[in-house]
Amino acid sequence: MEKVTLQTSDNIAIAGDYYAPTIQSPRGVLLVHMMPSTKESWRMLAKRLRGSGYHVLAIDLRGHGESVGGPEGYKTFGDEEHQKSILDVEAGVGFLKTKGVVEDHLSVIGASIGANFVLRYAAEHGTKNCVLLSAGLDYKGIKADPLVQKFKNGQRVLFVASQDDERS
Repeated sequence: MEKVTLQTSDNIAIAGDYYAPTIQSPRGVLLVHMMPSTKESWRMLAKRLRGSGYHVLAIDLRGHGESVGGPEGYKTFGDEEHQKSILDVEAGVGFLKTKGVVEDHLSVIGASIGANFVLRYAAEHGTKNCVLLSAGLDYKGIKADPLVQKFKNGQRVLFVASQDDERS
């Protein structure tokens, strides 16, 4: 695993853990954590994906972990500040592309608020493969329903939530 720092389009430094694949591959996965977690929460999955031939990047969203404003700056964020984390996702995807990941072979996985960012990113950029763990119907102003309506044929999204997950 390699520690990396990404720069967002609004000049925020985002910390990431990059796992290079064990074989040359155009496939990649971006992992976006839940609140109040960090990139380290993805370590076991990242190692497995790496071993399966994926470039893997787990990021700390702004205000979390080792990113600017971390480790607990997110606690003071309003909805608008949280919503700027979409730029963190964009920076993560950009980084993976510099490693040779091809858009059609990119998967983005998010948990909780991270799932809502992944949903928004996929809806706006046409990402073909997404996994959303406990995405909220309206998480910090990121509303799922209008984003789902933007999806087109060929995009695959797996929504995962438990029965008692009322937000989802």
